[in-house]
Amino acid sequence: MRPVSGSCSAPASHTEALPDGPPRGGLRALFTAATLTGGLTELAWAGAHALLYPLGTRTEPLPVDGRFRPGPQRPAVRALFAADPLAARTPVLLVHGMIDNRSVFAVMRHSLRRRGFASVCSWNYSPLLTDVARGADDLGRHVERVCERTGHERIHVVGHSLGGLIARYYVQRRGGDRRVESLVTLGTPHRGSLWAHMMPTPLVRQLRPGSPVLRELEEPAPGCRTPVTAIYSDLDQMVLPTSAGRCEHPDLAVRNVLVRGVGHLSLPIHRAVVDEVAVTLAGRRGAPPVMDGAAAA
Repeated sequence: MRPVSGSCSAPASHTEALPDGPPRGGLRALFTAATLTGGLTELAWAGAHALLYPLGTRTEPLPVDGRFRPGPQRPAVRALFAADPLAARTPVLLVHGMIDNRSVFAVMRHSLRRRGFASVCSWNYSPLLTDVARGADDLGRHVERVCERTGHERIHVVGHSLGGLIARYYVQRRGGDRRVESLVTLGTPHRGSLWAHMMPTPLVRQLRPGSPVLRELEEPAPGCRTPVTAIYSDLDQMVLPTSAGRCEHPDLAVRNVLVRGVGHLSLPIHRAVVDEVAVTLAGRRGAPPVMDGAAAA
């Protein structure tokens, strides 16, 4: 398989983190207020998510943009799209992680719509998926349906965990940069996870550090037009080491954002993370965000 080629300006890669620098190490870091709050939030959301899971098994219908957003918009929403009024109409597709479904995006989907995004929907891929490349092909077909239904040529994609890796493969190896305006990944094991050695299933083996799929994503991708924002956490229990949630590639325009004290499942519901996703999709990347698990609402 050949990487996608095209023409674009040189990629820009940088990292945003909290003002106090890189993650703190040692046992002391496990007992900070932010970490303890993040751990409790993760447990609470895991229980709530288990209750919501059955409601997310059905495919979500795509809400078609009626060319207006009903009701008065708050100043913050109006300001979000001030630079590009059409940004709110660009469809947003949410892609869940392994052994999950669209229910993990219950909070984010509602929050993005409240922030003014007109068309936000989730996609459930097959729970029997055994290959990242096949998932990328399935995603590509769904993206084509979204574009046909909405009349848009390009959409935004937000992927949680494995969903982010599938979306990146689609963008980088299947020509998806033609359709994806921007990609945001949440807790995605871009460089694999040590936990993948614990389960010998075909799909999980592809998430091992240095797997053929991950090596393929390290190959050149000249001209890839989709900017990537990788949001990763120092409290991610599923991505080990947590730094593996960073996306590093010389041919991609990558922006890595570190958050503290937010568990793997909690990333799609964390208020600051949702804010960052909204600002990114609206094309208004500002100063490095201050994200702390204790600040979640």
